[in-house]
Amino acid sequence: MIVKDWCMYCGECAGVCPRNLIEVKESSLVFKDDECRECDTCVIVCPVNALEKK
Repeated sequence: MIVKDWCMYCGECAGVCPRNLIEVKESSLVFKDDECRECDTCVIVCPVNALEKK
């Protein structure tokens, strides 16, 4: 995933990831890409459209 500059680090994406692969740390998101199945749930739920696929 690509995190754009307007990410608010609200945690919505982490809360909906069915595999729990996203972690919010202060001012960054940590993704475990090697296990991601690209379901796009995190992209869809982001309230500011800050996430996109690589």
